[in-house]
Amino acid sequence: MVQVRTATVVLAASALLLTAGCSSGGTGPAGPGASAATASVSSPATSAGSASPRETPPAKGSVKVLRTVTEDLDTPWGLAPLPGGGLLVSSRDKGTITRIDEGTGRKTLLGDVPGVAAAGEGGLLGIALSPDYASDHMIYAYLTTASDNRIVRMLYDERKPAGEQLGAPDTILRGIPKGVIHNGGRIAFGPDRMLYAGTGETGDRGLAQDRRSLGGKILRMTPDGEPAPGNPFPGSVVYSYGHRNVQGLAWDDRQRLWASEFGQDTWDELNQIKPGDDYGWPVVEGIGHNPKYHDPVVQWHTDEASPSGIAYAGGSVWMAALRGQRLWRIPLDGTKASAPPEAFLTDKYGRLRTVVSAGGDRLWLTTSNTDGRGNPVKGDDRILELEVT
Repeated sequence: MVQVRTATVVLAASALLLTAGCSSGGTGPAGPGASAATASVSSPATSAGSASPRETPPAKGSVKVLRTVTEDLDTPWGLAPLPGGGLLVSSRDKGTITRIDEGTGRKTLLGDVPGVAAAGEGGLLGIALSPDYASDHMIYAYLTTASDNRIVRMLYDERKPAGEQLGAPDTILRGIPKGVIHNGGRIAFGPDRMLYAGTGETGDRGLAQDRRSLGGKILRMTPDGEPAPGNPFPGSVVYSYGHRNVQGLAWDDRQRLWASEFGQDTWDELNQIKPGDDYGWPVVEGIGHNPKYHDPVVQWHTDEASPSGIAYAGGSVWMAALRGQRLWRIPLDGTKASAPPEAFLTDKYGRLRTVVSAGGDRLWLTTSNTDGRGNPVKGDDRILELEVT
């Protein structure tokens, strides 16, 4: 075994312990050995192949906090860098989108997103820019309404006065189940220019295995919300299923999709996503060694993770942890971890929600201490700029 800060990392031969509860709140007891993170060494490759496209990153990395970009944010959730400079951040509870000048930290309110019904873990969640943003200036958002979770798009016109810069939302996908918990919420455009969305099963476990439901899934759709060409189930936006609560999506430099997932009381997961695969929930939590289900590449006990956003940089996946209050680095060799996960920023900034590539060796990172489960102080929630290796 290798000691990584507070996390003991054990290879996939470790015995698995399955219990009940909810990791996102930090209220359930963790199982024995709750500091363990387990790295799988035998996950199947995707159709892109398992060979690494670059030199394997070093086993040990580093994180340097360059600066606080801005602070005093209210329930920040989604983060989208603008191509011409600036960062868009969504407020889960206020239902607003704000532009941050990354040089000065100055905030400009774009406006309210109509129809947001914030409650529990729901509200205005992930945001993403259109792949044709340079010409269409469209912002996509995942939000909770009074009846469902849905994905909308809005025109951003920065020439209008602050607070009036968002056009009326156009709903492209509705009917994603909503709940007090497990609403998923991350959206991102992939290298194929299709829109991907991570959803949750709302606490109704059976939805994850029901391919007719949009809950407990990763979805893939066109920018207009139609099932994307090549999806595994004809006429469906469902891309993978058997998920509990997906809140992180990122692609590596071979265009392979990775996703983070909340476990119950025992194992949180980092998964490498293959179209049409079943990731096991609620039958399996963590590595189950069952050929019917796709095992995670890495698993963590929930008190050290409860993962939300992920990003790819420097040959590693970087994963923000809420309950774990740390940033995890998972170095990759193709579709497996090349070394044990490594924790950074442990307990320094509280709950960490979203991490986004800033290009090269830089990341943007948001905290999440005003989400009802943290212990915020004045000005607490912020955006940080990091340098990583």
